[in-house]
Amino acid sequence: MRRWIVAEFAAPETSLEAARRLRASGLTGLDLHSPFPIEGSDEALGLRPSPIPGAVLCGGLIGAGFGYWLQWFCNAHDFPINVGGRPLQSAPAFVPIVFELGVLFGSAAAFFGMFVAARLPRLHHPVFEADGFRSASVDRFWLSASLGPGDDPEHVRARLADLGALRVEIVPEENP
Repeated sequence: MRRWIVAEFAAPETSLEAARRLRASGLTGLDLHSPFPIEGSDEALGLRPSPIPGAVLCGGLIGAGFGYWLQWFCNAHDFPINVGGRPLQSAPAFVPIVFELGVLFGSAAAFFGMFVAARLPRLHHPVFEADGFRSASVDRFWLSASLGPGDDPEHVRARLADLGALRVEIVPEENP
């Protein structure tokens, strides 16, 4: 069974410093919960850069390529009609559709990529069961960590108390 440990802090600086020190000591699965974004939390938690910009770029390029191919196929290959001696494949005339499909596919990649990157929909997390966790959206700063099989919960609890935690709680996860 997977266990979580959560600690409440009064100030964002103390929660950020606790995250840095716990990460340096080798604890994994750290997350900060706060009423506003804390500058430097990405670095303190060791988060990788978001994959969303790459997904948007790929989606936009695929959409633009598809738009150009579709217009070329319809106008120059499948049903060519020579009207007034104009070229069948006219790139300047294709620009609006290419742009619009690039934007459409890029935004769809951002929308669906965000769900995949955030592992949504997850409607419940075990740390929500901690007493007082609702204050994370009001005025308190919470640090959560998933405890592996080799982690001693009492040692982590004592370490968090030394780092300035107001309250530390161990929360078991119902579904392994």
